[in-house]
Amino acid sequence: MFKVEIKIDNMIKEKVQNASVCCIEASIKVEESSEELIEYIKAECEKIEKEMTTEDIASNDVIKANRTAYKACGKNPSRYRTSSEALLRRIVQGKGIYFVNNIVDINNVVSMKSGFSIGSYNTDKIHGDIVLTVGKEGECYQGIGKGDINIENMPVLMDDDGKFGSPTSDSKRALIDDDAENIIMCIYSFSGTEGLKEASDEACNLLEKYASAKNIKVGIYE
Repeated sequence: MFKVEIKIDNMIKEKVQNASVCCIEASIKVEESSEELIEYIKAECEKIEKEMTTEDIASNDVIKANRTAYKACGKNPSRYRTSSEALLRRIVQGKGIYFVNNIVDINNVVSMKSGFSIGSYNTDKIHGDIVLTVGKEGECYQGIGKGDINIENMPVLMDDDGKFGSPTSDSKRALIDDDAENIIMCIYSFSGTEGLKEASDEACNLLEKYASAKNIKVGIYE
């Protein structure tokens, strides 16, 4: 089992003092989401669609902190939205969400409820230390279903093989496919640690219930 520690480097700390990452590590079983999980997610989508507006999304404290962090790093948060903001906007606009597999779907429902951007990664495709840093000039990686993603001036995770994940969009290298057996689920926060325990608790409960998660470990890194 992969033993995860995440370092937040000085490039981030100098720009975003409240940057932190909550990392959930687990052995799981990837499969199509059960009808019960799908119905739960649909109900949460309907609740958000009825109760939230685009103005509510913009004024959400977590989303505001995300946008402030992107500006501090030199990235336009309106052009490069965090995944949580993009997901909430999609729901509020009545477009619903895509269902992928149980891990990605759990990732998305916790994100939409908490406002935190969350990335899930196959730890067997990650090598060496994991560091949250800022993308360098001209850097990009191949996104999941999106072609090349410009990660210049964007908060981004890297390992010994290079950059692989960000609060906006993840790379194909460590995506959760049917063969994944071990994962990390990273909850990105740019507003300190408030709310991370609640989000991680729900994620862990859903992973246990709908993904047969075992050997769960949770760490918060600042």
